Amino acid sequence: MANAEKYVPRAKKVYLESIRDALKAEFGYTNEMQVPKLDKIVVNMGIGEATADSKKVKSAIKDLEAITGQKAAETRARKSIAGFKLREGMVVGAKVTLRKDRMYEFLDRLITIALPRVKDFRGLNGNSFDGRGNYAMGLKEHIVFPEINYDQIDQMWGMDIVVCTTAPTDKEAKALLKHFQFPFTS
Repeated sequence: MANAEKYVPRAKKVYLESIRDALKAEFGYTNEMQVPKLDKIVVNMGIGEATADSKKVKSAIKDLEAITGQKAAETRARKSIAGFKLREGMVVGAKVTLRKDRMYEFLDRLITIALPRVKDFRGLNGNSFDGRGNYAMGLKEHIVFPEINYDQIDQMWGMDIVVCTTAPTDKEAKALLKHFQFPFTS
C-alpha cells in the first residue's frame, strides 16, 4: 500500500502535464509560480421563490450537495422585503465553494457531461470575465448534471457558477479556461 499512487483528477493531470507548459510558452512566464491556475469554483443556487415551502428548500440543497459532492451552506436574507414576502434570516439560497481535487472533478463533469446536455447550447459567452481573471456563468436547469435523477425532482433550479483563477488579467484567464476546453463562442 505504501507504493500506491495517489489519485489525481483528470483535469488536474491535464493542467500539470500540458496546460501549464502551454501557458508558460504563450505568455513568456519565467517563473513557474507566474502561471495562472484555478483557485476555486463557487456554485450558487438561488431558491428565493421557495421560501414559503421548507421542503423545496431542503430538496434544492440536497440536489446542490449531490452535484458538488460537498455540504452546501445556506444563504439567508439580510433584510425583510414585504413585496417578496421575505423576512430577515429566511433561507433564500445555498452555495458551495469547491477547492483542490473536488474543484477539478466538478470542472471535468461540467465541461464533458453537463454543458453538452444543455438544451440549445451554442457555447459560453467569452466576455463574462470580471476584469480580475474570474469567469461567471449561469445554468437555467440543474438537471443537466448526471447526479440528478430527473424523475425524483420536484422543481428545476438555476445555478450560478463562478470559476476563480489566479490570472491577473482576463486575457490570461480566458487562455487558461480555453486550454481546459471551455466552449467559448467569442
